[in-house]
Amino acid sequence: MLGGSLRHLTLALSVIAVSMIPSTTTTTHGDEGMYLFNDLPRSLLQERYGFQPSDTWAEELRLASVRFNSGGSGSFVSSTGLVLTNHHVASDTLQKLSSEERNLIKDGYLAKSHDEELKAPDLELNVLIEIEDVTDRINAAVTNTTNPDVSAKQRQGAIAAIESESLDQTGLRSDVVTLFGGARYHLYRYKKYTDVRLVWAPETAAAFFGGDADNFEYPRYNLDATLMRVYENGEPAKIDHFLRWSDTPVSDGDLIFVSGHPGRTQRIFTVEALEYLRDTRLPFVLDYLRRKEILFQQYQLEGNEASRRGRDELFGIQNARKAYTGMLAGLQDPQTIATRRGRQHRLITEASNNPQLRPLVSAWQEIAEIQKEKAAQLTRSVSLRSDLVQLAISILLLAKEDQKPNGDRLAEYTDASRESLLNRLTSPAPLYDDLQRVKLADEIALLLERRGMGDTLVQEVLAGRSPREVAAEIVDQSNLDDPEVRRQLIDGGVNAVLGSDDPAMRLARILEPEYRAYRAVDDQLSEREKQAYAKIAQVITAIEGTGGYPDATFTLRLAFGTVKGYIENAAEIQPTTNFEGAFEHAAAHAGQDDFDLPESWMNAKDKIDLSTQLNFVSTADIIGGNSGSPVVNREGKLVGLIFDGNIQSLTSDYLYTDQQARAVSVSGVGIREALRTIYETESLANELGR
Repeated sequence: MLGGSLRHLTLALSVIAVSMIPSTTTTTHGDEGMYLFNDLPRSLLQERYGFQPSDTWAEELRLASVRFNSGGSGSFVSSTGLVLTNHHVASDTLQKLSSEERNLIKDGYLAKSHDEELKAPDLELNVLIEIEDVTDRINAAVTNTTNPDVSAKQRQGAIAAIESESLDQTGLRSDVVTLFGGARYHLYRYKKYTDVRLVWAPETAAAFFGGDADNFEYPRYNLDATLMRVYENGEPAKIDHFLRWSDTPVSDGDLIFVSGHPGRTQRIFTVEALEYLRDTRLPFVLDYLRRKEILFQQYQLEGNEASRRGRDELFGIQNARKAYTGMLAGLQDPQTIATRRGRQHRLITEASNNPQLRPLVSAWQEIAEIQKEKAAQLTRSVSLRSDLVQLAISILLLAKEDQKPNGDRLAEYTDASRESLLNRLTSPAPLYDDLQRVKLADEIALLLERRGMGDTLVQEVLAGRSPREVAAEIVDQSNLDDPEVRRQLIDGGVNAVLGSDDPAMRLARILEPEYRAYRAVDDQLSEREKQAYAKIAQVITAIEGTGGYPDATFTLRLAFGTVKGYIENAAEIQPTTNFEGAFEHAAAHAGQDDFDLPESWMNAKDKIDLSTQLNFVSTADIIGGNSGSPVVNREGKLVGLIFDGNIQSLTSDYLYTDQQARAVSVSGVGIREALRTIYETESLANELGR
């Protein structure tokens, strides 16, 4: 699975790498590329596939594409506000809407009328309305490039001012995005939808059929799809730009397009940066993920309700563990580094022989030095990953950052980010005391293990108690699990926050100085790295030419490819699967966990057209965050829904290949067939594409 809830995405982003450091990729291979919508590869598509996307084609696709702020992608698929995404992208919302009496993740859900559509507690959807180049304004504001602290503040001040002005002028969410290693800055304006309701979700047994064993594998037989609906003024929104639905299954060799929000790639990374990932960062992350996997597995053994409460987070952890294992394996292949070293050596050599480029060569050494400093930062983080404590820290930082001019604040606490931040901080989603105690106790224990009992911060946090005792006291006595209490603290401002005797707030105040010190170092490293990669981008542009695409930044991109199978272990893997294959797969694994199709499928077997296409693979260039992306054909009609990549695609963070790597999609005709014959909702099936 490529994406998931915000927790899963935040974990993925925080554990793998640094700031938004995009690249200039000018030498592409096969169908490589995550292209900007304001710089589409029109000539390449015309030359390779005889296809020229018109401005109208691109605009309709852009305005029908949706970003899930919880992590993932989606698309409008009706004029009445229907949004299609993955079940695993929607799982965060499904979890928050579930209870001991109603397990929506496990059992699925179908609203038989608008009145039965369930409102998500804190979900925000974004639609990209406009892109504006603001590079010159930001560059003009950064007058000091020798002191990273000063330049970072100047850059952030300019970004905050641009975002705030845009929000005031347009009312649209406004985010400045760093592209091409800091060579370009674009202002993205989004329309936001915050009244989002659940319409239909299948059972986990259908959406994640095959479980962890089949995750990142192929062939697949998954109905990893969910439908939601956006509302405005209490009524289903009227959507002008939505995707029509294709009734024709894809065929081998078909040209397809993916419009989605890939999270982060590191394709510009130097050899030294990749070696840091291989030797230090990824092993560190995997140790953390394995620890958390065991923790949640043990928690789930406490009973059925504990199993339900912990399921979504355990799924995200297991998914990340498997993904990072694949990434590490790719980096441990000597050929990966050898290939990158050859290109890097050529770039440095040519730049060194060019008087104009020679001053930029030092950037490679700067990146190498930064990797050593990053390694020293690994164990310094004090961001205890507990929902309760994270809420407390965010409320504390919000109150204090509000005392500063907008341009001097931490990026996530600026005026332009405020509405989305408040939506998260005041979410009515439930927090479960037993789960919070387990998570917080383990985070405090990990802090103790990394820093030792003699550490001043550890001593202050523990105050003579064990990690479990501290966690129990905070969770049992804190009132921050009540969204109204959080709202009152926020409204009360800095005096209310600093005067609060809530134990979670007291812990946040203890952690704050260390958090800010860590953040200051991290931001400085990020600024230095951004400046260094900007120089490397200049070298690449000078030597290899302009064009290409920047690294992914969880913003809208267009990828393309063809429906195509591959060879694995001397066997030919066909590009498509169907419903008949799903039932055969279940029978072949009878008695094994995660291979039982749900009862609804078994009851409908005689009614299903078993030859209907269910999943397919393509050569499209995707990454985490693309989950839920629509797949469209030359006519711009929806033919599929991205939900995974195969195991060979897990190197895509830093290296694209189309030899075996494939993007995996649910077929559009399969989704409609399931709605009609398995879930018996003809009206919903007919609403798709209309």
